[in-house]
Amino acid sequence: MTTGNRWCVAVSIAALLALSAGCGSTHSVDVRSRDFTPPGGFTPEVEGPAVDADGNLYAVSFARKPTLGIVTPDGKASLFIDMPQGSTANGIRFDRAGTMYMADYTGHNVLRVDMKTKAVTVFAHNDKMNQPNDLAIMDNDILLASDPNWKESTGQLWRIDRDGSTHLLEANMGTTNGIEVSPDNKTLYVSESIQRNVWAYDLSPQGNISNKRLLLKLPDFGSDGMRCDAAGNLYLTRYDKGTVAIISPKGAILREVQLTGKKPSNIAFGGPDGRTCYVTMADRGNIETFRTDTPGRSHAMRKANAPAPGGK
Repeated sequence: MTTGNRWCVAVSIAALLALSAGCGSTHSVDVRSRDFTPPGGFTPEVEGPAVDADGNLYAVSFARKPTLGIVTPDGKASLFIDMPQGSTANGIRFDRAGTMYMADYTGHNVLRVDMKTKAVTVFAHNDKMNQPNDLAIMDNDILLASDPNWKESTGQLWRIDRDGSTHLLEANMGTTNGIEVSPDNKTLYVSESIQRNVWAYDLSPQGNISNKRLLLKLPDFGSDGMRCDAAGNLYLTRYDKGTVAIISPKGAILREVQLTGKKPSNIAFGGPDGRTCYVTMADRGNIETFRTDTPGRSHAMRKANAPAPGGK
């Protein structure tokens, strides 16, 4: 090989290495987990979680159930509201206007929270719901809800339109749990905890689903809540394994982030750049956190809906 050829090969290798580093979206950040809130501050039913436009984190079952807690960006947790009689919240989402929605698994509801007055009202109700568990929300504010029947190891999927009307999308599933929408709003992801499946559906602008296919069959342990990052990767909590699996849109496990606890129940993105992950831990009664290199889809939604500088 001539000197000129060796120089060309060296340049090509350097270029490839630089491209790999720049595209790095296989999580180059040091993703060690640490405690965001002290253990024991929440009950074992800690779930949710969701971050508002000011960076506050919300999670259910603070100190006792049924409650909703708030955690400031510096990690100070306190009671936000007591749940209405007969209601117990689980998954939480915010719409474009900053209104909170909660899945109420004992009341068979989706609840709406006025963040200024803290008033909680029923947004949607259907007696045919089992135990509304987790929520996903499209960019147009249509909600999707997982609805497991844990005793029977079965589940359903619901769509909740902006007027609060409920529509059964699919019945006779496995134990539906985690649910999320892709950044382009064209794919819906749903996990079945007991069966260890993660399904993908085509999603229409009206919130209808089609073309169901198996994205991933987990070899072991269960799964719980999940969220997408802005690149379309899924962050799936692995209950009993103590990890968060980062899964590509094609179903490949890119990596697993090791947590301190063993029972992560759900995850949300927050922080000023949207790259802080908050994980609710059922066995430790707290929230752990780690950093990743891609912001969450929810952060991108908040930025898109933020008023322009100087606007109203």
